[in-house]
Amino acid sequence: MGFDRQQLETLAAVVELRHFGRAASALNITRGAVSQRINALEESLGTPLLVRDGAVPTPAGEALLRHIQVLRTLESDTLKQIKPEASERTRVAIAVNADSLATWFEPVACAIAKEEFVLELIVEDQDHTLPILSRGEAMGCVSTQSSAPIGFVAEPIGAMEYECVARPAFAQTHFAHGLGLHNILAVPAVLFNRKDGLHALFLEHLLGFPVSGYATHYFPSPTALLAAIRAGVGYGLVPSLQVQALKESGDLVALAPRRKILVDLYWHHWEVAPPNARAISEIVMYHARRSLFQLSSASSDKGEEGAAGI
Repeated sequence: MGFDRQQLETLAAVVELRHFGRAASALNITRGAVSQRINALEESLGTPLLVRDGAVPTPAGEALLRHIQVLRTLESDTLKQIKPEASERTRVAIAVNADSLATWFEPVACAIAKEEFVLELIVEDQDHTLPILSRGEAMGCVSTQSSAPIGFVAEPIGAMEYECVARPAFAQTHFAHGLGLHNILAVPAVLFNRKDGLHALFLEHLLGFPVSGYATHYFPSPTALLAAIRAGVGYGLVPSLQVQALKESGDLVALAPRRKILVDLYWHHWEVAPPNARAISEIVMYHARRSLFQLSSASSDKGEEGAAGI
């Protein structure tokens, strides 16, 4: 059977805008027409595609949204080959974690945007970008997960290196004798958000057992988190790419220089992709393998989520 393109684009609009009314406005049709198209598509396939409360796609809806993403990208690439002067920029969405965007992925995004693309970056925790890809909301994502969804490939691109840092005066006041359990429980740590499990992983590697109950500040942007540490609010884990110059200048010190954390990252992309989508993957891979820590096959022991202390 073939798909009705209007119905497909209506489904995509509802999911992208998370609302039937907003989708109707974007498509310049009535809300009733939106519902009719979605209902007709579901009837033709014999399965629900959307959970109406929240406009969240079902597994079948996610599969169809991935098809729509591929279709849009392929059509744009074909049109560019046939009539380059009249073709529009290809709309692409990529899911990426904030730390990557603040460091190595920024030049990647700029390089992609300078090509014939209209780019949307969806920022999420590195352990939670994959569902965005699975839902068909992005054509690629940076993730800590090594297993790719059906129809995608997960390529290792290297590891983000993190180290625990603080202001020199803060370190002298609170950790003059090192990072001991008593001080860890008493001194506030600075984390990205409640999903951030990196600090807990670092403490477990450091002490040899899980630790909880320590005071925590949340600063949900890499810039704000680093600024909080520099202001003496607390101590925390920051990408080495961000703090190298600050350590060299003496603005920050490493609290456990031999206990850095590596977080393996993977670039998830379509298994079968048109040339313009493959070009994006090539840009990502090029920059990642020149900026990220490259682990050899005989690298140190890794944790279950791809992170290792070194």
